[in-house]
Amino acid sequence: MLFEEKTIKDKLGRTIVLRNARPEDSADLIKYLKTTSAETPFLIREPDEITITEENEEKFIQAKIDSERELMLLAFIDGKHIGNCSLMSIAPYKRYRHRCDVAIALYKEYCGCGIGKAMLQTVLDVAKSVGYEQAELEVMAENKDAIRMYEKLGFEKFGTFPDNMKYADGTYMDADWMMKKL
Repeated sequence: MLFEEKTIKDKLGRTIVLRNARPEDSADLIKYLKTTSAETPFLIREPDEITITEENEEKFIQAKIDSERELMLLAFIDGKHIGNCSLMSIAPYKRYRHRCDVAIALYKEYCGCGIGKAMLQTVLDVAKSVGYEQAELEVMAENKDAIRMYEKLGFEKFGTFPDNMKYADGTYMDADWMMKKL
């Protein structure tokens, strides 16, 4: 889906540009995946598991652009990519057409500035405008800052996946399933 570029201000007064991903963003997005995966234990992959090629990332981005109901929203400060928020269909079936999945991550240095909340609210507004009735997400149970943000945006916890992720050191982390009616 194409998204009309918009600007917002973060809590520090910086201008943030929000726009849909473009194929030429592929190298930045791969770097972002590797960096953010190393910065936090709350994302699903280890940095060395990110092996996507620029060509495959370009195809993925183009598929999002071509989709009528999916969006990869990027945030930029002074032309520098700082984070992503995605809107994805749960499944292509009619019985699931009312449901969407959302996900967000920012480079660590940009967390806590209101950027993630603004991005997620933007994606939720888009989701409603294209006919989704509920937004869903999975969040690691120990990611308290993210959970607080989701709750402020109206998400509620409806369940827990025990031992959802297993880390290299043998420890596990649960994940919460949250949903918001749009």
